[in-house]
Amino acid sequence: MQSNTVNKGLTEIRPDKKDINTQTPSVTIGIPVLNEEDHIERVVSGFLASDYPKLVEVLIADGGSTDGTRKIVAELSKKDERVKLIDNPEKFQSFALNKMIAAAKGEVFLRADGHCLYADDYLEKNIEVFVKTGAKNVGGAQRYVAKDTVQAGIALAVKSFLGNGGAKYMDETYEGYAETVFLGCFRTQDLKEVGSFNTNNITNQDSELNLRLIENFGENSIFVSPEIKSWYYPRDTFYKLFRQYFRYGRGRFLTKVLHPKGTPVRGLTPFLFICMLITYGLIDLFSTGALYFPEFVSLLAAIVLVESLRIVFLRKEKLEKEIWQGNKKSPGILSLWMNTVASVVVMQVGHFSGFLYQLIRKLLLRIKGW
Repeated sequence: MQSNTVNKGLTEIRPDKKDINTQTPSVTIGIPVLNEEDHIERVVSGFLASDYPKLVEVLIADGGSTDGTRKIVAELSKKDERVKLIDNPEKFQSFALNKMIAAAKGEVFLRADGHCLYADDYLEKNIEVFVKTGAKNVGGAQRYVAKDTVQAGIALAVKSFLGNGGAKYMDETYEGYAETVFLGCFRTQDLKEVGSFNTNNITNQDSELNLRLIENFGENSIFVSPEIKSWYYPRDTFYKLFRQYFRYGRGRFLTKVLHPKGTPVRGLTPFLFICMLITYGLIDLFSTGALYFPEFVSLLAAIVLVESLRIVFLRKEKLEKEIWQGNKKSPGILSLWMNTVASVVVMQVGHFSGFLYQLIRKLLLRIKGW
């Protein structure tokens, strides 16, 4: 992690340049932003301080920030001509990424987020793995940091099977091929060849792009490496978390329409399971015989409670040493447990609601896109 962030044992030792593959492609870093004045200077300065010899530019596509983001980027650009600001009037990330890909001079396009934390060797490790594997997209697992109890609960919930559905890119120890990664490192020409990001997908655009890469270049196109490390701040309220997963559900539906065979089953699970649960409840309500729906729901609740408690105990030490970035002491077991349970429920209900909303738009309103 960069030196100007709170150090919780995350700082990585830079690899010796001799350890990096002698093939050193030129790199463009692309960062879509909107109102990131609290983080953008740290993120951009960290990349500019990289030891990688062929970082040709850091592009920042701004979606109309109303805070000090643009001013900060302008100042950074004066100090280092590699920093360039691109306007993104459409605001959404897929448009921002496509504008940066079109303008990119680097052979490799490294996607970054405006408020993540990055290991000091993040750029170097991406290129090292990219060259070594020959994959079309490489990246690391999605790691989390938290400053409050809600974020802490989310950070734990997403590491449970109930919160991630077994996604390989959520496993911080996994190394190998997968269907998607967090952020990503691509060959710029490959992105242009497959048509860059789909602007119909306001969310889930990463997964949709990776499915296209797999369809165009083969199953061994997306590679996850535990050596590529970055950390993400989740939403800080359950309302924001619901909105995020509502949008995820909408995006997953659109991806399913575009890739009916390639979409991972886990992306459909919340919708199918809750539909089944609602159907079961209605049948039990109007049935003359007992179908034990209340008992089944009680069993499900017990599973969520037990699994959430398990993940709290399993990752409590990691949370204290690495995830927790708050000024106060990390939350206790009971607080973490309740926030983890709430996170699991909100994520599933939000995803289901978004998927259902998009399905209704398509079937009843005949609206195909977002």
